[in-house]
Amino acid sequence: MKRIRSSPPGVLCLLAAVLAGLFLVSFYLGRYGVDVFTTCRILLSPLLGEGNWTANEYTAVINVRLPRILLACLVGCCLASAGAAYQGVFQNPMASPDVLGASSGAAFGAALAILLGLGNSGVTLSAFFWSLVTVAVVYLIGQRAPGERVLNLVLSGMIISSLFTAATSYLKLVADPTNQLPEITYWLMGSLSGTRLRDVLYILPVMALGLVPLFFLRWKLNLLTLGDDEARTMGVNAPRLRLGVVLCATLVTAASISVSGMIGWVGLVVPHLCRKLVGSNFKWLLPCAMLAGAAFLLLVDDISRNLLATEIPIGILTAFTGAPFFLYLMMRKGENN
Repeated sequence: MKRIRSSPPGVLCLLAAVLAGLFLVSFYLGRYGVDVFTTCRILLSPLLGEGNWTANEYTAVINVRLPRILLACLVGCCLASAGAAYQGVFQNPMASPDVLGASSGAAFGAALAILLGLGNSGVTLSAFFWSLVTVAVVYLIGQRAPGERVLNLVLSGMIISSLFTAATSYLKLVADPTNQLPEITYWLMGSLSGTRLRDVLYILPVMALGLVPLFFLRWKLNLLTLGDDEARTMGVNAPRLRLGVVLCATLVTAASISVSGMIGWVGLVVPHLCRKLVGSNFKWLLPCAMLAGAAFLLLVDDISRNLLATEIPIGILTAFTGAPFFLYLMMRKGENN
């Protein structure tokens, strides 16, 4: 590990190559196989023109697998980068994208939309809206409560998350057990099935609105470890920087959860793995988390849709793979620090 950590650019190049390989292989995996060569020709057809592939191959690549693969990469990238950002802001390695209640708010919003019969677009919008509302309430409480602000944010996040979790449980209680309750339950388990290209294009600008500022603020995130006074002497307004990072991380978290459902562990495990690979410097840590998060969720999604005859909700698999791996990292936390 020490030799890998000494060359962060090499690690990033390796992760980019792994992600590119997974991206192409993912098109081949499925009940209707399309070889990599044909996939590449179909993807490049806007530039190269029509080829000798079948209509079924074109549909499988462009309409079925491409949107799902793109969304898996985007959601994994967003959750992992948000987790790394939260861990930097709160100076706590146990911080994750749902530390401020974004996940519980999104769950409530989705359950409410399903209960009201608003359709898929309504579920996405409601989950996104209530996720942002939850974090806004948490932030206002954290700012107004006396004492240390970062600790207040974490505590208020726990309280508000508990309230929204209880509200979601009540919605499940009153939901129609024949149609609405199974739909709510399935959404809460997380899934990328049924993704369409317009869904990706719809959510991509929102994700970019949070990811791009996070990427360019990564140079300043290191200053938060020095304390507010030290950061101020270096010309950085730490409270303002912290607010900006929290807003961006919350935006990408809300956008991801609204289209994928509840997918845990990505924002907790992937930043820890990247810290082992490239160290704690956010100059390298954040790009590493983005690439590794995209590759990790894409791999898990490939497993979820190919392991059994019936698709496994991706949130279940991330928990099955993330929890043991995080335990492994905890057991080795004394190494390579």
